[in-house]
Amino acid sequence: MNMNEDKVSAYKKEIEHFGQFLPDSAQAYHQFTGQAFQSGNLDEKTKHLIALGVGLFANNEVCTFYHTNEAKSKGASDLEILEATAAASAAAAGHILSQSAMRVQQALQ
Repeated sequence: MNMNEDKVSAYKKEIEHFGQFLPDSAQAYHQFTGQAFQSGNLDEKTKHLIALGVGLFANNEVCTFYHTNEAKSKGASDLEILEATAAASAAAAGHILSQSAMRVQQALQ
């Protein structure tokens, strides 16, 4: 097992532990995420690429590893994964720029 797999495994173990104390919450979370990542109008690969971008934006290491691996398992190429991270980077930069253009400039007036 590599470091990425170790971290994802540790997360899964802790979610299981969490579920021992709050089984209804854990079950609801698993049901929701299971449904959210099923193919629909968007395929599973695309959904994991989106989640990868969100994980990066949130600086969530486990989600980054997990969704990279899931996207690959659903057929994403390395280049598709890197393109998704570039799009997420642009969106993140746009978020900060839009807030500085609006809020910071308003605060300076």
